[in-house]
Amino acid sequence: MKAFRGQPDIFKKISGDGKRADLGVNHLTLSFGGVMALNDVDFEVRTGELFAIIGPNGAGKTSLLNCLTGFYQPQGGRIVFNGEDITNLPAHGLVSRGVGRTFQNIELFPGMTVLSNMLLARHAHCGYGLGRALLFLPGVRQDEIRNRVVVEELIDFLEMQAIRKKPVGSLPYGLRKRVELGRALALEPKLLVLDEPFAGMNLEEKEDMVRFLSELNGQWGQTMILVEHDMSIVMTISKRVMVLNFGEKLYEGTPEEVQSDPEVIRAYLGDTQ
Repeated sequence: MKAFRGQPDIFKKISGDGKRADLGVNHLTLSFGGVMALNDVDFEVRTGELFAIIGPNGAGKTSLLNCLTGFYQPQGGRIVFNGEDITNLPAHGLVSRGVGRTFQNIELFPGMTVLSNMLLARHAHCGYGLGRALLFLPGVRQDEIRNRVVVEELIDFLEMQAIRKKPVGSLPYGLRKRVELGRALALEPKLLVLDEPFAGMNLEEKEDMVRFLSELNGQWGQTMILVEHDMSIVMTISKRVMVLNFGEKLYEGTPEEVQSDPEVIRAYLGDTQ
């Protein structure tokens, strides 16, 4: 992968002490009417981990991510992030505390360029209101320069220089997934939550995404939660894996432990005997 000259500022932040991202989920319960989506789910994510969540369709993986990122409010349990109870915070409140996310179904603005889509994520780092923006005061100009530098660094890192001014709607699906990752990173998140980032990609696109995520986690210490169905990827890049089944935690351990557990094999990976 292309190396940066002088380590860009955004990645210096990723590797610094300010990237603490300790997450604790305790007895989380979520239901829709009579349907139990999550039942007494417990797990922890430590700073610097790439923590994967796997399970069959309908296991509750996306529902869990929606609770972690403020889109759903659980009926029971607690979510603690860096010592603060964030269980009932809305999505924008979690963004301000350092939680970024990509979605299973791409949530971009197709008529806007790659650059514009990514700049939208910098709203969380704008230290001015409408009045100062209209006057375009020196502090506003400095913020705008800083925001543009961060986005350009991410475009460089994700190897999107050639498409930076193209409308997102004109791009292949795999590149749109890459843009969505870039927009989430533009928030400068402490915790990056990824909902099936490899879905719909061909082999080459998956290899590129593996490189980006591996470097973010391994070299820059970005903490990540990954939901993914491609087991070859999960078992290669994850440090720990949790298995959900019918809304309940079935197993948690290293990739090697998960692959050899009889209950996991029967419920999800498939019985080879």
